[in-house]
Amino acid sequence: MREIVLGEMLSDSVSKNNWGRIGLKKRAGVLVPLFSVHSADSFGIGDLGDLKRVADWARETQNSIVQLLPMNEVGSVFCPYDALSSFALEPAYICLKNFPSLKDKHFSKNNPDIPHIDYSVKEEKIRLLWDFYLFQDLSEETDFEYFQRDNAYWLQDFALFKVLKEFHQGRPWYEWDEKFMRRNRQALQDFWKDNIEKVTFQMWMQWILFRQFRAAREYSYSKGVLIKGDLPVLVSRDSADVWAHPGFFKLDFAAGAPPDMYCAKGQRWGMPTYNWELIASDGYNYIKEKLKYADNFYDILRIDHVVGLFRIWSIPYGDDAENQGLNGSFDPAEEELWDSHGRMVLNVFLENTKMLLCAEDLGVVPKCCTQALLDLGIPGNDVQRWVKDWDTRHDFLPGEEYRQLSVAMLSTHDTTNWQAWWKYEAGTVDEGLFVRKCADRGIDLARVKDELFDPGLSCHGRLRWKKEIDSTDKFLWILGKPRQEVGDFVEMYENSYAEKDKLWHMLGYPGEAREEADGDVLEKIIRFTLASRAVFCINSIIDILSLSGVFPGDPYQYRINTPGTISCGNWSLKLPVSLEEMAGSRMNRQIRTMINDSGRS
Repeated sequence: MREIVLGEMLSDSVSKNNWGRIGLKKRAGVLVPLFSVHSADSFGIGDLGDLKRVADWARETQNSIVQLLPMNEVGSVFCPYDALSSFALEPAYICLKNFPSLKDKHFSKNNPDIPHIDYSVKEEKIRLLWDFYLFQDLSEETDFEYFQRDNAYWLQDFALFKVLKEFHQGRPWYEWDEKFMRRNRQALQDFWKDNIEKVTFQMWMQWILFRQFRAAREYSYSKGVLIKGDLPVLVSRDSADVWAHPGFFKLDFAAGAPPDMYCAKGQRWGMPTYNWELIASDGYNYIKEKLKYADNFYDILRIDHVVGLFRIWSIPYGDDAENQGLNGSFDPAEEELWDSHGRMVLNVFLENTKMLLCAEDLGVVPKCCTQALLDLGIPGNDVQRWVKDWDTRHDFLPGEEYRQLSVAMLSTHDTTNWQAWWKYEAGTVDEGLFVRKCADRGIDLARVKDELFDPGLSCHGRLRWKKEIDSTDKFLWILGKPRQEVGDFVEMYENSYAEKDKLWHMLGYPGEAREEADGDVLEKIIRFTLASRAVFCINSIIDILSLSGVFPGDPYQYRINTPGTISCGNWSLKLPVSLEEMAGSRMNRQIRTMINDSGRS
């Protein structure tokens, strides 16, 4: 019945043809950062050859969606959401096994005992590819010529950007020689001629990536596995896109997110916001070309931070970095414009792609965004730890109350894995947020902190409520303030106190909740999300593999990214098991059984 209701909901949607291509049915999937996997054939990092093995494993476990993080070429901090291009793919993902003279090469710094990627692998792989490329005769490669012609919108600009960046010792484009920074036509033509071999090499690598990715996508589809891509809503300030089209961006501003109960100062991401007026005046070609290229690789596409298409938190570029997102404001500033603006941009997306669009709609989301996604047939995200009745029951929603038009999941690439959330974050508040709120209201932090929170269970910047603070009246008495003055404190308390016990009982366990979640608890919560009303359920490979206990020690250390930080631990987590070991794991039957029991495929 649920599928029929959803079908009726989508029958008049502009997304109905996109849904028709993949079929309207409940699916299970897995989020796999490609850099995290490895096989006997890998060269220090997961690659597009390994993507085929991931599809095999997905097929074996009954998952019919493999979701990837953005595959765009990354900059010095290796963040896929702060890419050098909205189009160009990351050359570290080239599979060397396709090259006879390179197939037996091994990464010189490979150490299987180190749990993070050594990104010097990228430089080493490119050196090997350069040596191979120098002996290639491309004069008869008509496919390469077609590739250049079909991608003329972005390819030459990107290749020239990369070689110019090398020429300027890696400095950002806005610190280059004036003639190159301002794109003096004659200067660029002369540089192209003088560096034709290097420029062509950059285009050649993108052609190799294009062919390998297309092949992996076709292989996955033949196995009944759909590839879900990820389109960052923004691009790096130091990117080929911004250098080639500076008018499309508001360079006096940096994008971010406003403060909330999980991030006390908000977030400052640093990427410039869009100048939508100029993008529109160009017929939205910038958006259309992105989608045209992504169509080659994906069946489903996740739009990152979709709310940013309605209004985006915009921070003056010169504001002190310590302030994070505190001093931002929404753009457009007029709330009455948000709905029409977001719908206009999303309709451009829908009219120019065959992919099914999904949306990351987390954080502070205005009602107009939620309603627009529903009207347009675009699933949002339902992350279990945040799917609550925040206003009345202050409790987690049961699976039957999840949005049908959503992707259910336990965690994201920006959160702790579920076991770490359970151990350290359930039943807590953000310490930085609490400190700031106390300072704003003149509340004696030292006094109330000792009375409200359990120091033995508070860590990683989270404060755990003492069990005896079991009523709002007790909480207000300790604060020493009337409810009407501290309504935001009350909301914070009511939505976080006893979280662990509430979910424990929802999962059917008696008594007091355990402090740590073992494999039995993890299986229960995975089954919970699989059984939810959401049309898709896509869980992280970390949460899924944790069923077999392959991650040793503290679960807190196993995360893909910690927002607001730059660290060698971000975007570099390496799975402790190889794809060959995953293929032969006894856990696969357990996963397949859970998915089959849920009625998903």
